[in-house]
Amino acid sequence: MLMNTENLRRYTVGVLVSNEPGVLSRVSGLFSRRGFNIESLAVGPTQDAEVSRITIVVLGDDAHIEQLVQQLYKLICVQKVQVMDERNSVERQLLLVKVAAGVSEREGLMRLVDIFKAKVLDVTKSSMILQITGDNDKITALLRLLEDYGIRELVRTGVVSLERGDGVMNSDIFD
Repeated sequence: MLMNTENLRRYTVGVLVSNEPGVLSRVSGLFSRRGFNIESLAVGPTQDAEVSRITIVVLGDDAHIEQLVQQLYKLICVQKVQVMDERNSVERQLLLVKVAAGVSEREGLMRLVDIFKAKVLDVTKSSMILQITGDNDKITALLRLLEDYGIRELVRTGVVSLERGDGVMNSDIFD
């Protein structure tokens, strides 16, 4: 099923799954079979060692996402699915970026580090490795500015997200 690319919006989907081999492959395979391109994927354990949380960012429309959620619940390994409300959740990513940084560039780079609340993790004669956490817009803005210095290498995590307030995605699993 191919989706019309008009009127698509960004969805962040949290999926609680059994922490066992092959689960990530089954879940991500479902997305690809349904015609979704995964823009971001992060997975890790929860406070219960038997449960992992997969956070997936995709483009879609309400009808396709609703259908996707129904399909996810058909997988035996899936315990709970939540489509995050961007107004009522906190999302973050981590970026590590190696930038060309000779002596003459360091002062400008340090100003960017301060403005974006980044951290310097490593410095050599010709480069710096910076770390920044934040939402997609913040990370993208910094990357655009760092292009002028020369990005040598970068890696960024997928999105992780939690609902604000008292809402707990996994409350019925751990109660």
